[in-house]
Amino acid sequence: MTPTGYVFDAYGTLFDVHAAMRAHARALGDRWEAVSATWRTKQLEYSWVRGLMGSYSDFWRLTEEALDYALALHGVGNDALRSALLDAYWTLDAYADVSPTLERLRRDGARTAILSNGSPEMVTAAIRSAKLDTLIDDTFSVDAVKVFKTAPETYRMVTDAWDAKPKKIVFVSSNRWDIAGACKFGFHPVWINRSGAPDEYVKYAPKRVIGSLDEL
Repeated sequence: MTPTGYVFDAYGTLFDVHAAMRAHARALGDRWEAVSATWRTKQLEYSWVRGLMGSYSDFWRLTEEALDYALALHGVGNDALRSALLDAYWTLDAYADVSPTLERLRRDGARTAILSNGSPEMVTAAIRSAKLDTLIDDTFSVDAVKVFKTAPETYRMVTDAWDAKPKKIVFVSSNRWDIAGACKFGFHPVWINRSGAPDEYVKYAPKRVIGSLDEL
């Protein structure tokens, strides 16, 4: 299969969602990993609940709400730290395998894009911070359709923009639920399973499972 292009999820796939909390780990001590995990879990949960309710709110607002819950749950009352963590989320580190993989795909003439739950401003800031500007052709934010992944219309933004059949688009995500949604839509899904997590959503399986983007 010669793909029309490669589409990447952003958070957790290209950008390390725990980088913001790691940068301020000293202020949290041994709680930082638990706080970061809660932040990420609630961020996603809020997007799904909003979607089911039909009550859209952009991803930045959900990120703020999720952090507030995480800090409250773990007993962290520090306004200055809250502000610092939110600021850090705009400049998340890219994983080490991201730039080399995108550079290789571009040398091969492949079209590349990001499809993210993140607001356009969030994704643009992350791309610029990681110096990926010249390696990404297109950026798609669910803000354009006012619903979060895994709603089919989020994936359809890519096929409409590229005038391409879903099966000709390689979709790469570290989020297994995202891979399930992409599979159901008809993409050629590749799951990057960096942590060696067990599989789920068996009916909606990826075409490939990789441990690093280097394997793409």
